[in-house]
Amino acid sequence: MAEYRPSGTAAAWMLAKREWIRFFRQRNRVISAVVQPLLFWLLFGTGLQGSFVGAGDQNFMEYFLPGTIALIVLFTAIFATISVIEDRREGFMQSVLVAPVGRWPVLAGKVLGGSTIAWVQAVVFLALVYLFGAASLSTSVFGVLALLAVVAITMCSLGMIVAWPMDSTQGFHAIMMLGLMPMWLLSGTFFPIPAWDSGAGGGQLALGGLMRANPLTYPVVELRRLLYPAVDFSASGFAPSSPICWSVSLAFMVITTLIAWSLMRGHRRADLIS
Repeated sequence: MAEYRPSGTAAAWMLAKREWIRFFRQRNRVISAVVQPLLFWLLFGTGLQGSFVGAGDQNFMEYFLPGTIALIVLFTAIFATISVIEDRREGFMQSVLVAPVGRWPVLAGKVLGGSTIAWVQAVVFLALVYLFGAASLSTSVFGVLALLAVVAITMCSLGMIVAWPMDSTQGFHAIMMLGLMPMWLLSGTFFPIPAWDSGAGGGQLALGGLMRANPLTYPVVELRRLLYPAVDFSASGFAPSSPICWSVSLAFMVITTLIAWSLMRGHRRADLIS
C-alpha cells in the first residue's frame, strides 16, 4: 500500500482552519481586538474633535478612523501569531515540522489563518462605520477591502518574524508592543504629516521624516483616501499618490513574508524549543 503524503496546500488549509477554531473558542480575543480600538476611536474622536480641523473640514473622528481600522488588524495579528509559541510548548509545532510537507505550509497556514481573522474583524467594524454614517459607501469600498487584506497579511508575517525564534509569550508581547505601537503612532494616525515646505520647526520635520520612512504610513494614507475620496488630503500635509501607497504596501507585504519564510527555513533552534 502506498504511503499517504498530505499535500502542502491541504496542510496549510488545516493549519488555517485550526486558527479559526481556536479563535471561536477564545471569545475574549474578539473583545480585545475590536472593542478596545472602538473605545480608542470614540474617546479620542470625541475628546479631540473640537481641537482638530483637517482637510475639507474633516473632524478628528473621521481623520482617526483609518488608524482605528489599522489598530484592529494590528491587535489581531499579535493574538494570531502568538499561537506559534503556544503550539511549540504543547508539542504540536514539533509534530507539524516533522510532517513530510515542508515548511511553507506552516507559514502559509498561520499567516492566512490569522490574516483572515484580522480581515473579517476589520470588515465588521467597517460595516458599522458605513451603517452609522461615519463614511459614505461607494465603489472605493473594494479598494478598502483589498488594502485591508494586504495590511493583514503584512502584520501577521511580521508577527511570525518575531514569534518564530522566541519561547516566551511575555517577551513576544513586549517586543510586539515596543515595535508595532510606535509604528502605528508614527503612521499619521493622530495628526497629518507636515510637508517639507510647511514652515514647521526642525523637530516637526524630523518627526515627519520618520513618519515618511514608516511603511505603515502608506496604507493608512491610502485607507483615508479610499474612505473619503472627495477630500484632498494633500492640502493639509504629506499625502503620496495612490500608486506610491499601493507600491509601498505591497512591497512591505512581500518583504515581511519572505523574511518570515527565510527565518523559518534557517532557524533550527526554534524547532528544538519545547
